[in-house]
Amino acid sequence: MALSVKSDTLRNWVIRYTFFFLGLILFGLGIAIAVKVRHLGLHPWDVLNVALSDKFGWSIGTWSVIVGMVVIFSSLLVSRKYINIGTFLNALLIGPFMDFFLWLDFLPEATYTWFDYVWLLFAILIIGTAGGLYVAGGIGAGPRDGFMLTIADRTSLSVSKARIIVESIVLVVGFLLGGPIHVVTFLYTLILSPVFQVSMGVFVKLREALSEEKPQEVKV
Repeated sequence: MALSVKSDTLRNWVIRYTFFFLGLILFGLGIAIAVKVRHLGLHPWDVLNVALSDKFGWSIGTWSVIVGMVVIFSSLLVSRKYINIGTFLNALLIGPFMDFFLWLDFLPEATYTWFDYVWLLFAILIIGTAGGLYVAGGIGAGPRDGFMLTIADRTSLSVSKARIIVESIVLVVGFLLGGPIHVVTFLYTLILSPVFQVSMGVFVKLREALSEEKPQEVKV
């Protein structure tokens, strides 16, 4: 779905960045919930971040920032097309937001019962909705999404195939480092992608409904 962005009046600017930052905050919350029940498996990128944290220290959020920045600079070596201010904000903020929610220590711990599956499904729904919300703001793609698009542009691969290949490599690295892989790891995309697609469509329409057209200059 192509995102149309109306001329940036102050109101439109506030709406777009509100969508963007709320999306990042919710994304951090969703990952924090998922990390609490990590024994069920995590998304490949989160498997890598948790593995790096467990093996080398520092928080999961810190590693999320580091990995995100490495991905951005890798993309820059190939093309700057999908890298902008939103890409850097995404890489720099989601990890700290996640660490903050974990630091607050209000999220339930894993029970190792069926309830953990419900809790993880809730986390995936939040992550998918949050992704649709921040993308609908039209500020820019996340570092990993930008990387996938860059790879697709530079090869004969489709975006979906590029994603599968890159995330498979990330998953293998995370596994070798001892990251939490389980059955839900392989179900993430099946659940997350449709939620993201639907929520993005809803939020794009909402943003456009709230936005206003920039008044045209009248020549006299």
